[in-house]
Amino acid sequence: MTVVAIPDAADQRLSDYRDLTDVALRRVQEPLGGLYIAESAKVLGRALAAGHRPRSVLVQEKWLADAQRLVPDPGVPIYVVPEQVAAAVTGYAVHRGLLAAMHRPPLRPVADVVAGARTVVVLEDIVDHTNVGAAFRSAAALGADAVLVTPRCADPLYRRSVRVSMGTVFQVPWTRLGEWHEAAPLLHDAGLHLAALALSDDAVALDAFAATRPDRVALLLGAEGDGLSRRALAAADTIVTIPMAGGVDSLNVAAASAVALWALTR
Repeated sequence: MTVVAIPDAADQRLSDYRDLTDVALRRVQEPLGGLYIAESAKVLGRALAAGHRPRSVLVQEKWLADAQRLVPDPGVPIYVVPEQVAAAVTGYAVHRGLLAAMHRPPLRPVADVVAGARTVVVLEDIVDHTNVGAAFRSAAALGADAVLVTPRCADPLYRRSVRVSMGTVFQVPWTRLGEWHEAAPLLHDAGLHLAALALSDDAVALDAFAATRPDRVALLLGAEGDGLSRRALAAADTIVTIPMAGGVDSLNVAAASAVALWALTR
């Protein structure tokens, strides 16, 4: 590995790590097919295990040994910075001590990702990165085989999504889905039954649906507040609802994904 000490926050070699708290600025640095940021040794390890390639690593001195163990490739520079430099560059206190600028792998075709999958999660237009990361963590923990995200869904490889998912965005196969007029036929042709989690007078209770679930199911989950779009509901084969008590009509989308996946995969 190549270890480089950088004492100056203005050093241009640190440009990949600058202003991480600003989503708009990160889009400049993280276009599709560009870069994403992996935070912490655990997340970097999972990214590397998934075959992702680092462009560089930024660490504080006390985490240097972890970085050297994970990234022995001499072609990948490891930038060692003081704590105050890391905070000045990133815009926040880097408590986990290690960041890596990673090359984005190309997105796989939908048909390849869902081939043979029994339980697929579809995230439609969920704009909160925390909820996207939490949904991926539920998918990994509860046995979903794949995750699909719609064109306007938040980026699963955004730093916050990756962190909240605990790196499970690298474990569960995923890709982006097209608009529903193309996506619905594609998923049906793959043999998936589309089950939309939503409120409806003709909805089937989750436990009843799970008891006789089709062999292959795509679980559709909608955006915070508005829920699934009309096009998603029109594409669904079944509307499924989680029975509620206490006058509550819905759960946070990440919590709903966990409940539904537990029922469908147990």
